[in-house]
Amino acid sequence: MYFMINIFILILSFMAMEFVAWFTHKYLMHGWLWVLHKDHHQKDQSRFFELNDFFFLIFAIPGMLFIFFGYANGLMDPRFWIGLGITFYGMTYLFMHDIFIHQRFKILTRTNNVYLKALRRAHKVHHKHLDKYDGECFGMLWAPKKYFQEAKQKEKERQSERIQY
Repeated sequence: MYFMINIFILILSFMAMEFVAWFTHKYLMHGWLWVLHKDHHQKDQSRFFELNDFFFLIFAIPGMLFIFFGYANGLMDPRFWIGLGITFYGMTYLFMHDIFIHQRFKILTRTNNVYLKALRRAHKVHHKHLDKYDGECFGMLWAPKKYFQEAKQKEKERQSERIQY
């Protein structure tokens, strides 16, 4: 029973991090922390790392602390599972944002998956703004419905073209 509750806590923590990431991105990164986030929108191609990468630490530290203090109190401590949820979200963020969307490592360069195409498109729209104002699409795992509809339509067109030839 306790295990199922803890799995629920882990999943809830993971999902809550999408809101935390959206809120932080919209109001802090595009606000008073723009000084760290700016180089993510105004790329310097000569550098692999960005000041924006410091946000990794900002998000990783609470996850590590929750895991540390939760584990010290036993695996049934909800803090451990909250920390795992935060950490799993961070790993997903690294994979989705840095590897898949921004192609920091040249893998997963092509996909026909509607969900992934919608996320990539929403992020591209976000990056069309080179300053901290007038931004849109601040989430990482969720995008507005219109991008899913657009991706679905393009996939249908691609499929019908393939069938004709």
